[in-house]
Formats: sequence, C-alpha cells, structure tokens
Amino acid sequence: MSQHDIDLTLLRQWVGKTESRSDFIHPGFAAALAATLDHPQVPAAGDALPPLWHWIYFWTACRQSEVGEDGHPRRGGFLPPVPLPRRMWAGGRLRFTAPLPIGATAAKTSRIASVDVKKGKTGELAFVTVAHEIAHNGKVAIHEEHDIVYRGMPQPGAAPVAPRQAPKEADWRRHIEPDPVLLFRYSALTFNGHRIHYDRSYVTGIEGYPGLIVHGPLIATLLVDLLGRNLPLARLVEFNFRAVGSLFDIDAFEICGTLSDDGKRAELWAQNLRGELAMQAEAVLA
Repeated sequence: MSQHDIDLTLLRQWVGKTESRSDFIHPGFAAALAATLDHPQVPAAGDALPPLWHWIYFWTACRQSEVGEDGHPRRGGFLPPVPLPRRMWAGGRLRFTAPLPIGATAAKTSRIASVDVKKGKTGELAFVTVAHEIAHNGKVAIHEEHDIVYRGMPQPGAAPVAPRQAPKEADWRRHIEPDPVLLFRYSALTFNGHRIHYDRSYVTGIEGYPGLIVHGPLIATLLVDLLGRNLPLARLVEFNFRAVGSLFDIDAFEICGTLSDDGKRAELWAQNLRGELAMQAEAVLA
C-alpha cells in the first residue's frame, strides 16, 4: 500500500467514538468576534449567542508536540487517521432548538457519525461526518452535523475543476475584503492552527493554492450575519451549508441572499467577483 491508500475498514472503527467538553461562553470572545465581523452591535452577557458563534468556543487545545505538519492536531485521536493530506470543512447541517446564553457554561458532546470514501473528479476523497450536541442546563440548544473532506495533493498538469456560477439575482449583497488580518483573527478566536489560513509559504508551496484560504466556517458565519443584518427580527431554526469552491485572501468576494415569498426560507451564497460559487446555504426561519 502507498502512503495514501485508504483502509476504509480501519477508518470505520472510529464510527461511534465520542468526546465531551464544557466551556464558558465568555462575553469577551463574543465581543471579539463581533469586531472581527465588523458587526455594528456587540452582544453582552445574558444575550443569546448569535447563530454559528458557538464555533469560537469548545476549543481542541492539543499540546504543541501533538500538532501535525498542516497545523491541525495529529490524526488518529478523536478523528480517524485519514492518510490524505488536504483537510477541509466541507459543510454542515444545524438545528437551533433553544437559546445559548452568553455568560453561561455549556456542554458539547461529539460523535463520529460516519466515514466514507468516494472517487471525485480530482481523485479519491474521504468524508468524515461528526455529530455535535451543545446543551445548557441539560437542554440541547444546537444539533449539528459537521462534514470534513480529505483529499490528495493536485497532480501536475491536472485540469482544474470547472467552477459553478452563482445566481445572478440577490435581495442582499455584502462586499468582503478578506485580508490576512481577518483570517488571523478568526483563526485565533477558534484556536485553529491550520496553516492554510495564515502561512502563505505553506499554502502556496506545499498545498498548491494561490493564496491564504478563507475559513469555511467564517464564510458560513458571514452568510448568517448577512441574514441577521437584513432580517433582525427573524429567528433562525435551521441552517444547511455546503462548500463548493475556495475563496482566497488575494481576491475580494461577495456574500448574497434571497428571501422566499413567504418569508420562511432564505437562499444564501458566497461568490468571488467573477461570479463563481464558493458556498451555498439554506436558512429556515421562524
């Protein structure tokens, strides 16, 4: 077997593995994320944590000696040891069933729900889905399924995958300039050491991307933030999103959205300035 051959039987031994942790929903962290998002309002202790802001809590704080070459924790602990070198946040599905108050202590339980391998246009892909539940005072506030995709390095001379075009019409648009400071601040808030977001020599020289990659969860958070700015009284019940392309710090991008006629659903997406789709999402509102 080569170093990138995938033993699916081995990897599926991780299915059902769980881990739990608790965290204090610190008002200072929420204020720092509000600043990072350039948000006009700063939530305070006692307020409900805005949707998707839970991603800046419940850190995986592994020791420096346990960090892998890519800046992530070494594989084979909670996550299975997938041998493919590129690791990305592919998407997720969330349900919000109760408020998560800022200033409270909450518990997060995570479980490896599935491991699968597929053949893609650029080679073999491995998918790991992790199910999370976040609870406060014994009541689950957030149900989440988080999809992680692993892939190999690009082959020399391989044709790039044709980009998908984003919708032409939008009810809302926001222009984002993703400079390295924005990416650093979000990496720091999430304690995310993945080098593709801040180490230009690594991301261009080792992983072969043209620039620093904008975090998938940051893009998703910006989409929900767009929704909240335009529909401040709406309550988000469900949010489903999928990454379909990458955004880089070398180019500006847009986050966009449209509202259904009945006001109960919103289609959201992120696109580069060439109109190429990077993330698509659907929000269910109450």
